[in-house]
Amino acid sequence: MDAAAAPPPEIAFPQGMAPDEMVDGRGRVRAHWGGLLGAICGLPEGELALRAQRLDRAFEEEGTAGLLPTAEPGIRARRLDPVPLVLDAAGFETLAAGLAQRARLLEAVLADLYGPQRLLAEGRLPPELVFPNPCFLRPCRDPRPGATPPRFLHGYAADLMRGPDGQWHVTADRLVAMEGVAQALTNRAHMARTLPECTRAVPMRPLRPFVDAWRDALHRAAGDDPSGPATVALLTPGVGHRAWAEHVTLARDLSCALAEAGDLTARGGALYLKTLRGLQPVRVLLSRVDGALLDPLELGGRTSMGVPGLLDAVRAGSLAVHNHPGTGLAEAPGLGAFLPALCEALLGEAPALPSRETLWLGDPAARARVAAAPDGYTLRPAVRGAPEGPGPEADPRAWCAVARMAPSHSPSLGAERLEPRPVVLRMFLLHDGGEWRALPGGLARVADAAGKATPLCKDVWVLSEERAEIRGPGPLNLPALAVRRAAGDLPSRVADNLFWLGRYVERLDDSARLMRATLARLDRAPMLPHDVAEVAALARCLQDARLITEEERPSSGEDAALRRALARAGREGGRLHRLTGEVARLVEATRDRLTGDMHAAFTVPLRESRAALLGAEDTTALGAALGGMVRYASGVAGVAAENMVRGGAHSFLDLGRRLERGVSVAALLGHLLAEPPARMESALALALELCDSVITYRTRYLHVLQPAPALDLVMADPANPRGLSFQLAAAEALLAGVEGGGDPSLSAGARRLRQDAEAMAAEVTRSPEGAAAANGLSPRLLALKDAVGDLSDMIGRRYFTLIAAPRLLGVDTAERGAA
Repeated sequence: MDAAAAPPPEIAFPQGMAPDEMVDGRGRVRAHWGGLLGAICGLPEGELALRAQRLDRAFEEEGTAGLLPTAEPGIRARRLDPVPLVLDAAGFETLAAGLAQRARLLEAVLADLYGPQRLLAEGRLPPELVFPNPCFLRPCRDPRPGATPPRFLHGYAADLMRGPDGQWHVTADRLVAMEGVAQALTNRAHMARTLPECTRAVPMRPLRPFVDAWRDALHRAAGDDPSGPATVALLTPGVGHRAWAEHVTLARDLSCALAEAGDLTARGGALYLKTLRGLQPVRVLLSRVDGALLDPLELGGRTSMGVPGLLDAVRAGSLAVHNHPGTGLAEAPGLGAFLPALCEALLGEAPALPSRETLWLGDPAARARVAAAPDGYTLRPAVRGAPEGPGPEADPRAWCAVARMAPSHSPSLGAERLEPRPVVLRMFLLHDGGEWRALPGGLARVADAAGKATPLCKDVWVLSEERAEIRGPGPLNLPALAVRRAAGDLPSRVADNLFWLGRYVERLDDSARLMRATLARLDRAPMLPHDVAEVAALARCLQDARLITEEERPSSGEDAALRRALARAGREGGRLHRLTGEVARLVEATRDRLTGDMHAAFTVPLRESRAALLGAEDTTALGAALGGMVRYASGVAGVAAENMVRGGAHSFLDLGRRLERGVSVAALLGHLLAEPPARMESALALALELCDSVITYRTRYLHVLQPAPALDLVMADPANPRGLSFQLAAAEALLAGVEGGGDPSLSAGARRLRQDAEAMAAEVTRSPEGAAAANGLSPRLLALKDAVGDLSDMIGRRYFTLIAAPRLLGVDTAERGAA
């Protein structure tokens, strides 16, 4: 490396190990790296490592590296290298043009193979790469002569390596999932926040115009009916998939409805999204599911991943799938052996961008070539997803050989300094209805010595030229939007998840409060008789909450088993551990309905509380961890109250909270009031404590504790947010506020339950023997608890599974009400 061009010592590389992406063959730093190196050199010593730690923390706070199950088992959370991969403008334009040509070529190949199949008839492609390929979807073929083929590719991605000759080579085509666009957007945002000195010093092309053009193309394809329901949906495998966070971000940026297979139904040659308001037509489906799984009715596969009848909607022309379900056929590795010749035959052009050399072993000359240099090739199945069969010696037609290639190296932050690491570049293209355009950036994966991608990735910066044109989408000529404030567009699955998120947060809160109150009494030494009685009453509540078993309830003053049970509930696999896991899963499942701040508020404190719970070694630490759980539940309620628009999402989250709290308060009072009248004062004190109503009671009645005022406060007071009547009144209002007036039978059911609770409290007030009257409410309150649970089940059947209210044959519902 020339002395004049050499970087400062803190980013110097060992002799002979300079990264070839940054340094040319003469040892000079490439000109387009100058701005970035200058910005890095301007940082204080050790500052780059600190910025890398900030990037790691940012990804952890997103949930990709922490508590939430955003990745499949064995998939490590991704990390971002603070040193990006820099591409000069001219080199990027060359790559973009070459990939656009390759996309046009693959489009032509797919149109032929799903149409006239001239390539097979003329012997330009072997049938072994088509008919045995599980990605060749026969129901998608249109053999009619002269039929206009559909557009197969709307988006295209490719993995590239720069070879020893300095030229980029395509190593893989990505047509089905195209994963990485949202990650590239996230990487750029994190880099701008964490390394602003570098992003300001390097003039780079923005990524946002590409996303705007993509969104515009999708909604143009869906039609110009903006006053109607959402017509573009992104189909995702679901929350457990490794790319779930990518799908959430992409759906939000493209203004798509995020849908799983269960959210969709095909009826009468059309596809619909199931929402609270009913079925809404979907005209464009951005699929992130393997094409062979999209329609189990015609293609087989897992029903949970596809929608029966979806291909019928495609054939009817009412649905466009981006990319077409059959595009996976073109991802066959063996196809690379024929693409150079097919480019000449179909496009009349020589390939502008070379592929990594691929040989199909069904050709004797190819087999001889591989046999002459076995160390220079890697053997792979010729088609992806084929069932495991005989090896290349027994069936060479099912195999191909890919030339081994050492990827180029780019500077990456190592343990102490920058070091060269292999990189694989992924680029993305979009067909905007007229031409192919490339994302001016991409995703670079840092590879290991074998060229396989690792969890470490890089942002890709494309330098902008002075006066370079930045193209965005043209204006949409659309009629004025009708003002809507309805909540009915909420998908039923999302409403279901939000409802149960509210329930599980309250269940976690209730369990933590019960355990904390019990521990506080067990730690008293010595325990007085009323303490023993309170622990026995709390144990009944703990058993009802499934925190302990009947055998672990204390007897004859012996509480060792109870202590062990409470400690076990907080450990891994215990009740609280499972509850936090359910809350985390549901937060992630509703991530597309949460802003970044809301998602962080719902996840970061939960992760901290769970860690404190698992690390608690004594009752003091356990009690502190339980306090964190209680505060977390309060925080969720506060964020929902202040940050969520009063619509379907907020309604069902709050409805779940209210019903679960109603269940817990009814169960709590039912078990506590079972105490004999002589011990009723202790039971009432516990009820006020667990309903967080002690201060209010003391303010109203000072130190006198009597059944009538205490039960009025926790059962009938409409102003007490921890009371039973408040929960049922809120549920009644929420059910009545669902779009269209909701289901009157459900809101009426909540009203009857509220009236029952208030009537019970009034009975105690009228009774001359308040303690005895309170004791008699115990079985009725437990029955009320079950009735609230039944109301929850009816809500699920009505709104989450779209089952209509039951009707008698030949009798109208209105007639039944009149009768």
